[in-house]
Amino acid sequence: MSADGTAGRQVRTMSDRHADVLAAFARHLAAERGRSGHTARAYLGDVHSLFTLLDDQGVDQLSEVGLAELRAWLGSLADAGASRATLARRAAAVRTFFRWAAHTGRVPVDPSVRLIAPRRTRPLPGVLRPDEATELLDLAAVRADDDDPIHLRDRAVVELLYASGLRVGELTALDVDDLDPAERTVRVMGKGGKERVVPFGVPAARALADWAAARHRVANARSGPALFLGRRGARVDPRQVRALVHELLSHLADAPDLGPHGLRHSAATHLLEGGADLRVVQELLGHASLATTQIYTHVSADRLRKSYEQAHPRA
Repeated sequence: MSADGTAGRQVRTMSDRHADVLAAFARHLAAERGRSGHTARAYLGDVHSLFTLLDDQGVDQLSEVGLAELRAWLGSLADAGASRATLARRAAAVRTFFRWAAHTGRVPVDPSVRLIAPRRTRPLPGVLRPDEATELLDLAAVRADDDDPIHLRDRAVVELLYASGLRVGELTALDVDDLDPAERTVRVMGKGGKERVVPFGVPAARALADWAAARHRVANARSGPALFLGRRGARVDPRQVRALVHELLSHLADAPDLGPHGLRHSAATHLLEGGADLRVVQELLGHASLATTQIYTHVSADRLRKSYEQAHPRA
């Protein structure tokens, strides 16, 4: 049997022995920890990866797994070329699994307590300069002058992305009733099912009002309550929004090729550069940890350093 076939058999064998445990862990991720389906599948895939190694080592029971086996598993992944980010994620998934297994009595002790993965490198996110963001929004506004409802929608989409720092999935999930035009706020369902209310400015409010007046021109039975619609009336999807942002940015000379998340990064960076409090930006972006938001202070410092080196005669 080929190596690939053997690996497939090993995963199935280990999974068969612990199918009930894996099913219970999947329910735990979805119901008790509020993980998305994508995250739950990734975690289960990481546990399957561990099970493959345990099969190779002849380990039949979870109670037989110790720190040495877990370190050997991470080592094998590193030898196969896994990145630091992948190792960190897989270690986190396995720690979550064994912490849950120990808490529910499925293993006597948690063998992953002292499992340490290499720190993941966190590259600074690409961002637009404020003048580039303005140029992008001006371009969307000029296109919307033709009164095409999709161009009006596009302008509202990019204005709201930059004004609010929403994730693309949060934006496409918005319903009409999530907007409060009078208060200039939008109600957002973020990661882990956490709701937050995010403000937006006057330019975004105007663009959203123009789209609201034109929405009925593409709405149909498929539209439901969706705020942003495609030309055929269905809810717009993240892929369409990514294509829109990439296409608009392609017309800006020297601007980085960013997607919707780049507008989120840009909004956060510009807020901090404008004097916003770090915890306020954390709340606006819906970050669970302040450490996640702090990366934008590094972006600002990096840009400050580059400006200093370009301008100061003794830099």
